[in-house]
Amino acid sequence: MGKVLVATDWLAACAGCHMSLLDLDERLVGLLEKIQITSSPITDLKHPPKEGVTVGILTGAVNNTSNEEVARQMRERCQVLIALGDCAVFGGIVTMRNFCSMREALHRAYVECETVVDGKVPASPELSRLLPTALAVNQVVKVDVHLPGCPPSADAIYHVLSELLAGRVPEVKGEYLKYD
Repeated sequence: MGKVLVATDWLAACAGCHMSLLDLDERLVGLLEKIQITSSPITDLKHPPKEGVTVGILTGAVNNTSNEEVARQMRERCQVLIALGDCAVFGGIVTMRNFCSMREALHRAYVECETVVDGKVPASPELSRLLPTALAVNQVVKVDVHLPGCPPSADAIYHVLSELLAGRVPEVKGEYLKYD
């Protein structure tokens, strides 16, 4: 049997969940004997192959039209989709923008922010459009495994991947829900 194909991507996120994935350290080397990472935001290959993968991993909230497109494409191209981290599972800190209007959020970020000089809200047809509200991944596509945490621990990520490789549906409870 060949290696299990895994694709990963991040949406509106800080990259902490992908750092936690790298924190698997030597266990990652062991996993790479059984899996092949086909695409990742930390590699040159950014999109899951059209032929599909067994496991797709998304981190971050769905905040704009590009995030939505990435989530839909990942869902179409994977058999099992993991929402990894609080932003993917619940919407996380990204959903703080839902408490004000889109206009207010953009004005604060690009004009009023303390580090901005001569700021203006960017406007270009090449930029993704913000969605009316930031969403958890499961509010846009079907998610098979939810692994919360900010970020989830490397141990929890390893548990989920190991269970999937063993053909079992991972149970995320107890020590795997520990927040440090």
